[in-house]
Amino acid sequence: MTSLPQTHGETVPDAWDCKGHQAERSKTGGWTAAAMILGGEACERLTTLGIAVNLVTYLTATMHLGNASSANIVTNFMGTSFMLCLLGGFVADTFIGRYLTIAIFATVQATGVIILTISTIIPSLHPPKCIENSGKPCVPANNLQLMVLYLALYTTALGTGGLKSSVSGFGSDQFDDSDKGEKQKMTKFFNWFFFFISIGSLAAVTVLVYIQDNLGRDWGYGICACAILFALVVFLLGTRRYRFKKLVGSPLTQIAVVFVAALRKRKMELPSDSALLFNVDDIEDETMMKKKQRLPHSKEFRFLDKAAIKDSNIDVEFTKERKWYLSTLTDVEEVKLVIRMLPIWATTIMFWTVYAQMTTFSVSQATTMNRHIGKSFQIPAASLTVFFVGSILLTVPFYDRVIVPITRKVLKNPQGLTPLQRIGLGLVFSIFAMVSAALTEIKRLRVAQSHGLTHDPNAMIPMSVFWLVPQFFFVGSGEAFTYIGQLDFFLRECPKGMKTMSTGLFLSTLSLGFFFSTLLVTIVNKVTDHNKPWLANNLNQGRLYNFYWLLALLSALNVVIYLFFAKGYVYKEKRLVEEGIELEEQDAAYHA
Repeated sequence: MTSLPQTHGETVPDAWDCKGHQAERSKTGGWTAAAMILGGEACERLTTLGIAVNLVTYLTATMHLGNASSANIVTNFMGTSFMLCLLGGFVADTFIGRYLTIAIFATVQATGVIILTISTIIPSLHPPKCIENSGKPCVPANNLQLMVLYLALYTTALGTGGLKSSVSGFGSDQFDDSDKGEKQKMTKFFNWFFFFISIGSLAAVTVLVYIQDNLGRDWGYGICACAILFALVVFLLGTRRYRFKKLVGSPLTQIAVVFVAALRKRKMELPSDSALLFNVDDIEDETMMKKKQRLPHSKEFRFLDKAAIKDSNIDVEFTKERKWYLSTLTDVEEVKLVIRMLPIWATTIMFWTVYAQMTTFSVSQATTMNRHIGKSFQIPAASLTVFFVGSILLTVPFYDRVIVPITRKVLKNPQGLTPLQRIGLGLVFSIFAMVSAALTEIKRLRVAQSHGLTHDPNAMIPMSVFWLVPQFFFVGSGEAFTYIGQLDFFLRECPKGMKTMSTGLFLSTLSLGFFFSTLLVTIVNKVTDHNKPWLANNLNQGRLYNFYWLLALLSALNVVIYLFFAKGYVYKEKRLVEEGIELEEQDAAYHA
């Protein structure tokens, strides 16, 4: 049976339905498809944060691990989750597409959470409870119990990384950016995407944490497992409504190709005229051409230009087999754009190292303080992060309504602060956060000493937990500037053919920030463990404030380095204008 002919306006260019036919605009995509994806992201955020934000208390109170070890397990778990986004993005772009990536990795994440839930139900998979006033030390988790815990956490991390790498991209695929109306909807989609992330975060740090602390971890983690399974079912039910895009290949492959091709031809001389280098105009096979912005030749990193040298001794036909020997000049220039971004990328890692403390030592501080509201209700320690999430939601509208109008007038910039200025402001907030955290910890220890509570790790210090609010506020406000600034910077500065790379670069800073926190904690713990430890298992006998001062110092040094690179950075748009004009002048002189 032959299908009826379709008119031009009824189908979406470069999009297909689940059966492989060109997608019909009225039957696929749009808000119906996007809503199923947004709901899934909210459930993913609820699940991941519901585990991570309260994990340190589970490791110390239930698994009987030390504060430093528990903090490292949390930061390694979060760091691995974000780092695996690069793997998920590579798999999606190169092999199976975003739809299958989401479906497969959501299943993997659900499996990990189910294992974690089972480990809390079966008594033999966690140590026995401590007996208060018995004089006997708590029994820490044995190797088998830790192995099951790590299996659960890193299976969850694998699923989270693969899922997170493709959700936003697949959601944007449901809107046609060549259609004016759908392009406006796509912009709204990203706003709703951030909103649903915030909803999932708020539910995790309030309702879910309360359930974990009062009803039990089995209930809390069981709800996480049900949430991600529900999200998977809803996502699969929307299959007929989705629009699918063809695989475009991973930008990581392109970067590797350019470097390999340049190394292979490292002994060859570059031509004096860049017009003699191989470029997209020289490709005759249209199926091999990619829709890319043709970039003018730049003088930096000229070694990479050798990847585009034409070799007269070999057939110049460009094929898939020869791409590891010959790259277009446009591909080379795209890689150069990424290299120029790396100093900014590296100097944003430190912010996420500070951010990591909000889910580790700040939560440990909260467990020792007075968390009562009234006589009966006690705030769960991990729920202090609600002030962190709340500060983000307050800072974003404050920036739009107050800061942007002021900076428009003062800086003469229509968008207010530039992406680099927003990142810089966020980095400064991270310094304030650690200074505040150090001062609060000094006060907390003085109160503990004045009441003779330094030897009891479980004693409640008569000091309100709300003293911790400033450090959560500064980090939350800092994230509002840094997160959005980074996202804007990477999306704006990455080449059009490397949009997936922008998300990967951004998320890798989060990952490395968590891993750097692990490294710092390990080093500090080894150096200070034998003589007045900074990160003692009993915080009342430690010197956590010194660790916070160290982070404040490193953050201040990082800001200085960041300002140096940010001041010398030239935005892609300005660079293209300057180099484009220079290129036109060279062409005019050549033809004259």
